[in-house]
Amino acid sequence: MIPYLTRVAVKSLVTLFAIVTVTFIVTRLSGNPIDTFLGEGLTTEGREELIRYFQLEGTVWQQYVAFLRGVVSGEFGLSFIDRRPVTEVVGDRLWASGQLLLASVALTITVSIPLGVLGAIYQKSWIGSAVMMIAFAGYAVPSFILAILMVLVFSYWLNWLPVVGNGTFLHFVMPTIAMSGVLVAALTRFTRNAMLDVLGQDFIRTARAKGLTEARVVLRHGLGNAGVTVISVIGLQVAGLAAAGSVVVESIFSWPGIGQLLVTAALMRDYPVLQFGVITVAIAVVAINAFTDIAYALVDPRIRLAST
Repeated sequence: MIPYLTRVAVKSLVTLFAIVTVTFIVTRLSGNPIDTFLGEGLTTEGREELIRYFQLEGTVWQQYVAFLRGVVSGEFGLSFIDRRPVTEVVGDRLWASGQLLLASVALTITVSIPLGVLGAIYQKSWIGSAVMMIAFAGYAVPSFILAILMVLVFSYWLNWLPVVGNGTFLHFVMPTIAMSGVLVAALTRFTRNAMLDVLGQDFIRTARAKGLTEARVVLRHGLGNAGVTVISVIGLQVAGLAAAGSVVVESIFSWPGIGQLLVTAALMRDYPVLQFGVITVAIAVVAINAFTDIAYALVDPRIRLAST
């Protein structure tokens, strides 16, 4: 198990280094932030002073080396807009995004796995057809369309749910559903397909021949052996949500999270905030993928044995 964990850790570190490098290059290609947020009224002396203050002097290579030193030491600089350390600016938004992510994942798992199991058991009845219709509908409707539709119906027409902010439980309803729509469809289909494959295996027929109850056969032997596929899909979906899934939804609902912050930082060319925000999201995505790989090895020992 230790060699497998070591390989996962090395792969994660290499991935993070590549993301850090690409983030620096892309942000520098967007233009000079001094011209963006201060305009044309800045004097030459003031401009040079601000360039030194925000450590934008020197060649791109020198800035890259200084940026790597800051990443290693934990000093990511000051926000061009807020004039505060970027760790504080991003830190203020972390919990809000984390709450929305956890709520969306919880809703996805709670709805998708039972629907997928039902779709496999009753694949030839109207229940299985209804499950597949729900899955296809979820694929067909993008998250931003679902979000706008819910705003029109439940906020504008019916005035049932609030739109802006995250102050109460009701604020979570529409953003959570909007983020979970496509994920519910994907996980439902994968769970159904994995269950259909497992339920046709010989060991399932043997379990039934032993007189085990159908619930135990389906849940313990069926769903248990389909766990690798389900875990892989959950890991990919959660990583996708953490990476970019919340940006559009947070912007639509003015959710005070990292997604909305990254959009604002990109538009204003706030390099430090954008860089640290992307790195924070990247760390979350890499960590989720690493935990998913470890979960593979725990669920299916053949995976970790094959790596030795």
